[in-house]
Amino acid sequence: MAIQTVESLREHLELAIQVELSTIPPYLYAMYSIENQMSDAALLIRSVVVEEMLHGALVSNLLLAVGGEPDFESASYIPSYPGYLPHHKPPLLLELKKASVDHIRETFLVIERPEAPGAQPEDDEYETLGQFYVAVEQAIEALSAELDIFAEPQVERQMGDPSWYAPVRFDAADSGGLLSVTDRASAIEAIEIIVHQGEGLSDERWADPSHQELTHYHKFLQICDGTTPLGTVRDVIDNPSTSKYPEEIQPVSDLFNAGYRLLYLALASLFRGIDQVASVGSIYSIMSGVLSPVAHYLTTLNLDGGVAAPTFEVYEFGTENPLKHTRRLADT
Repeated sequence: MAIQTVESLREHLELAIQVELSTIPPYLYAMYSIENQMSDAALLIRSVVVEEMLHGALVSNLLLAVGGEPDFESASYIPSYPGYLPHHKPPLLLELKKASVDHIRETFLVIERPEAPGAQPEDDEYETLGQFYVAVEQAIEALSAELDIFAEPQVERQMGDPSWYAPVRFDAADSGGLLSVTDRASAIEAIEIIVHQGEGLSDERWADPSHQELTHYHKFLQICDGTTPLGTVRDVIDNPSTSKYPEEIQPVSDLFNAGYRLLYLALASLFRGIDQVASVGSIYSIMSGVLSPVAHYLTTLNLDGGVAAPTFEVYEFGTENPLKHTRRLADT
């Protein structure tokens, strides 16, 4: 069914946010399992993760621009694993698993697969993300021709300052970055950044005009075809849960998950327009000062049958201030 109303457009943009966010933990989990975190394979995966975060921000900007409300505060955007990629057909199971050629081929390449030439737009259930975003783009074109859907774009709440995002190795600046969505043209530009960086267009392998950055699909393909070998991979267990870890490891897992939830709360503050500069600083501090070092530490902890890794579970702070609670966990 085509997206025919503004309300339906908002619903599909919320779905797009959930899709983008659901890919990040499986990608990160695979990256964390690679022993040499400065290897080309690890950095290729990291470059995809960084742009998936960018895509989540761009879709959130677009949702705000058409009068919607991103919900980063509740747990509704936080995926659980194993779980299915929302609305994908056929159903695609997402799991937290160590990096392997088979896992990347069977899951990551399917997520990022370009649509076939001539493929039709698909809005509710989609075979490729490219087809889904084309359906969203067509809806924006049609609705904006009849209604002023960008009458109140809420720019002050958007993550639109280009200085808040910088490409990492294997990404290129001219493939696209942050922008504020204020009208039809900027909305289409945001969608094109997402599609070009991710799946690309049909058989196009480049994400940028100067051919410096591969699309996500072709980055993962380089690992699968051996161009970029994975190297040594730690034997992290599949789909871990904190409750099944030994008691001495559970507090470390809790700390990671508290930081993960804190990241979502910082995003909530950002997209409410609350002291955005401080919110952006918090986001980057949480990622670099909590999530990354704790994740890497977890992968050094031995278990029966493998090693530990982040569980990416919803963490509840109770009545305590979330930041104080996380700091208390870190002190412990």
